[in-house]
Amino acid sequence: MKYSIVVPVYNRPDEVDELLESLSSQTFKDFEVVIVEDGSKITCKDVCEKYANILDLHYYYKENSGPGQSRNYGVERARGEYVLIVDSDAVAPHGFMQAIDDELQRQPSDAWGGPDAAHESFTDVQKAISYAMTSFFTTGGIRGGKKQLDKFYPRSFNLGIRREAYLALGGFSKTRFSKMSLYGEDIDFSIRIYKAGYSCRLFPEAWVWHKRRTDFRKFWRQVYNSGYARVNLWRMYPEALKPVHALPSVFTVGVAALLLLAPFTCALSLVLLLLYALLILIDSSIQSKSLKVGILSVAAVFVQLIGYGIGFLESLFSGKLR
Repeated sequence: MKYSIVVPVYNRPDEVDELLESLSSQTFKDFEVVIVEDGSKITCKDVCEKYANILDLHYYYKENSGPGQSRNYGVERARGEYVLIVDSDAVAPHGFMQAIDDELQRQPSDAWGGPDAAHESFTDVQKAISYAMTSFFTTGGIRGGKKQLDKFYPRSFNLGIRREAYLALGGFSKTRFSKMSLYGEDIDFSIRIYKAGYSCRLFPEAWVWHKRRTDFRKFWRQVYNSGYARVNLWRMYPEALKPVHALPSVFTVGVAALLLLAPFTCALSLVLLLLYALLILIDSSIQSKSLKVGILSVAAVFVQLIGYGIGFLESLFSGKLR
């Protein structure tokens, strides 16, 4: 067995159905799928049974411990030379596994990560959130583009690594980096990959459709916790904080200052914000071919930057690792 795809699941049988359907249509077949049910009340066992004769599929149920420890549980039971960590809200295009194998044949690597994209079936809000998280005009521009400003740090929705390297690193940490335990653990794992001397790079063609959050409230909570976790990661790994990671907090403070100054400057101070919003509107509308998605993208970008910025600043001034 060359590859093992490990998927932690919590109360998301419909998502698992879509993911397994996409994996069953892969052109490259030398892989197994390990589903780890993380204490779900609504399980995906029936969904997995539907694919039992189509995929080399293994289903495990365990007590709830969070996605990181569930991934570790799955990798311990995996048989592949490489393990792929994939989230349940991802959907793989037909050539996903072939793209990974082609990249490893071309240039071997101990670990890798792939980018994500929005599928045409996603809701307009999901498309807007995807734009905010991947656009060149936000901090998302360094998360999965073909040209990186620095080392590429894989995220847990689409991460691959040699199984022996995963086990040597001890898998995902139990350390809590934010107010919700699942945020920051993938960056911690990626940092430890580099610190241990393993090779790691972006596989640009090994992308997945990633649904992310379904509304702005959940998206705010996600980016807030990501900002909070970034500071705590910096406290553990000083090299983990780059100037770009502080940009959302600078943006947040700048927006607050502009709004406070607006009554005294006849709103001229808002021109820069309006120009930025117009840039987002035009770029997203062109990419999505939808004015509605473009408008929603403006909201998504402001939620992303300000939510992350507030989490970052709160964690910075709290002075402790939670």
